[in-house]
Amino acid sequence: MPKMKSHSGAKKRFRFTATGKVKSKHSHKNHILTKKKSDRIRKLKGTHVVSEPDQRRIHIMLPNGRT
Repeated sequence: MPKMKSHSGAKKRFRFTATGKVKSKHSHKNHILTKKKSDRIRKLKGTHVVSEPDQRRIHIMLPNGRT
């Protein structure tokens, strides 16, 4: 039986909390920041918990947790 492979792109983008929820970086904070308000950029810092339907998809892509 072959080994289960983790999705390489998902490994780089997602982390798991201690309770098993999925965290990720906010989007829209990489480039073209000059036209975005400072308040908006400040709210995008840090991480957020991914929605439930997306969490299910990510758990399929990362069967052994984030490795």
